[in-house]
This record gives sequence, structure tokens and C-alpha cells, in this order.
Amino acid sequence: MQILKPGQSVQTVTSEMVCTAEKFLGGGGQGEVYKADLGGQEVALKWYFPAQATPEQHTALETLIKKGPPTEKFLWPIELTSSPDVPGFGYVMPLRPAKYKSIVDLMKGRADPTFRALATAGLELADSFLALHAMGLCYRDISFGNVFFAPDTGEILICDNDNVAVDGEAEGGILGTPRFMAPEIVRGEALPSMQTDLFSLAVLLFYMLMVHHPLEGSRESAIKCMDLPAMNKLYGTEPVFIFDPNNDTNRPDPVYHANANTYWPLYPQFIRDLFIKAFTDGIKDPLNGRVRESEWRGAMVRMRDAIFYCAHCDADNFYDADALKASNGKPAPCWSCGQELVLPPRIRIDGQIVMLNRDTQLFLHHIDPNKMYDFTKPVAEINQHPQKPNIWGLKNLNDEKWVITTSDGTIKDVEPGRSVTLAVGTRINFGKIEGEIRL
Repeated sequence: MQILKPGQSVQTVTSEMVCTAEKFLGGGGQGEVYKADLGGQEVALKWYFPAQATPEQHTALETLIKKGPPTEKFLWPIELTSSPDVPGFGYVMPLRPAKYKSIVDLMKGRADPTFRALATAGLELADSFLALHAMGLCYRDISFGNVFFAPDTGEILICDNDNVAVDGEAEGGILGTPRFMAPEIVRGEALPSMQTDLFSLAVLLFYMLMVHHPLEGSRESAIKCMDLPAMNKLYGTEPVFIFDPNNDTNRPDPVYHANANTYWPLYPQFIRDLFIKAFTDGIKDPLNGRVRESEWRGAMVRMRDAIFYCAHCDADNFYDADALKASNGKPAPCWSCGQELVLPPRIRIDGQIVMLNRDTQLFLHHIDPNKMYDFTKPVAEINQHPQKPNIWGLKNLNDEKWVITTSDGTIKDVEPGRSVTLAVGTRINFGKIEGEIRL
């Protein structure tokens, strides 16, 4: 039985506007969510079950509403709602657009994002939780159910923000979602905090990239009954990363854990190294060993830049300098079609490699070390010569000219709107930083 009926109205507490429930969207352990109308604007309305409509929850919502959202990626509480005819209270928040899908859709194969979309989602998740933590808040329940993404682009939205709490003050309420909680919470030794958020974030990222849980290997498949003691052992008292380089007792089962075995070798070594750190040092030393949000953010941007396309099937592949060194400069065959890969030109900017594909764009953070990650406006893009299709160039989309030095020492200006030919050895001075084109 639904708490609110279609057409039933409640009132916002501060602005005293009428909010009318239109459609039931779903329910959970705390309450129910409806699509609603607030002054002609579509919003989501959450109403708590009586047992969950506590004074503590009311105070927590007041705090969150006053602070405001860390970024636009959070479907943050806007205003409290009440009604003399309905017990308890609720709140309104932005409505999630239809293009956003649950991470569960990814796990069940109902969404098939590219590696670029996954890297973008990872970047936005890391950046969003960095902003949240910078406000002195912890999320407490990073998991499948609270994150949505657009499979085509990787854009994310974070919901259920009414469980967010001031770090160090999360004494009551939710502890997290099973399989995502940090081992110290599972063991009953800690409460949710920024540090435990970091573990849950790493689990979510591993799930998204590997379509598998980082602690579920042969030990999990050997369990006959996944009861509470078994879960406490697997995720709390004796957690072992399935790809721990120093402990092979929990490797993925080739039959039951095929996803982990398939996806793990596809990613660049720097991504795998972060996961190894997150689930070895991050388990042994939660305070100092966990991967920070800024580390994930940088790695996800680097992963986006490392993508290049197979000339045979157009599948995303990764440029991995470590793997190339081990194979005398020859990339592994395409993971999708098995054909030999040909590396496109690339540009090295301040030690970072960006693959120059047909659709590559450079952004402000690529050419200005003082700028953060912003993908709203490209400053350069790859284009094809209109009369000579076999010649490709990098077009200056910025407002300032570049200065290039060709391999023979010739110096030229590249004005805004003009392009520089992709020739090996050409150096581009972007103003604050220099890049060199390589093959």
C-alpha cells in the first residue's frame, strides 16, 4: 500500500509551496519515492515510513539542505515537506532523467558502455566524492543502488543523499550495503566515515570495470552456504584480493568468475596497480593505505587518454607503456577481434600520453597544469585535411596561438582555428606547457 496516492498534495516547509505526487517510482527500507509536481517543475518526492521519520533524520536533512550539494552530480535534498494528513515527513530533490541507468544494468548486461564511458563514469564518481569529502561529509552507503550512469557518455548521478552525514558524527542509522562495506565495519570495529567511503568507492569502481567483486574468488565459490558467518569471514575477518600479487589463495575461479579473468588483463597496468593498492594496503592499513579520490580521478583521466581504436573492428583498446616495454614495443592483439593492433600517433604532454585518434580532443587540463578536469570545452581536436584525407592535424580551438617546432628545427605559429600536421617530432608550445608528437 502506497503512502501517497496520485494527485495527493503535501507542502514544502520553508517556501510553503504545494507539491503534488503524480507517480509512484519505487520504495526501499526508509520510504517511498514519487514523481511529483512542484510549482510546475518535475521533481522527485521521498516520503519516509513512520518508523524512519525520526527527529534525528529530520535534523540531518535540515543540515544537508542548508549546506547544499557538493556538485550538480548529487540529487540533493532541496526542501523538507510535510502534511497534516500524512504521518511523518518527506523531502523533494531533483528528478533523475530517463537516460540514466542503474549500475545493476551494467552488471546484468542490460547496458553495454564503452571503455571511454566507463572511464568517464569513474572520473565523475571520484570527483564527486572528493567534493563531498571536502565539505566534511561522508556518504556512508556507496553501492550499486545509489549511483546511476548514462551508458552512452558515462555521466553519473548520485541519489539517496539523505544518508549523508558529517564525518565523525555518523553514530546511528545506516552502516552500508553488504559487499561494499569496509572490512573494519563488517568486523564491528568502525562506523562509516570518509575512510570507509574510500573502500566502498574502490569496490564500486572494480565492479564497474571488471563486472565482479574484488574479494570473491575461489574462497567464495568454495562456500556451501553464504550465511552471515561466511560473509563476515569473506568480507571482514579474512578478506583477500582476488589478484593479490603476494597471496594466490583467492584467485578467480575460471568457471564461476569468468568476468574477472577476462577484464583484468585488458586494463593498463596503472589501473591494476591502484586496485592492488586499494585491496591490499587499503585493507591492512585503512588510514594510510587506501586510494584517494584524487588518485582515482587522475587515473581515470589517464585511462580515457590511453584509449585507441582497432583498425579492424573499431573496439576500444588501451595504450599501456608497461606492456609495450615487456613486448619490445608490439601491442597485444585486439581483445575483441584478435587482429593485430596498429598504434596511432600520440602526444606526450608533461609526461602524460594522449592517443591521437580520429575523434581525440584536448581540454584545458591537458595544456594548463593549474586547471582541474573540465570537459565542457575542448581546446584542440583532431581533424582531417579536406583535400588530402591521409593527412591529419591537431586544430587549435583555443583563443591563443601555439608555437610549434618541427623535427628539422623550423618554428611556426599556429593561430586559433588553424591546424598543425601530425608529424613525428613536432613540438607544440601551448603557452604554459609543451607537447611532442610521437609514433
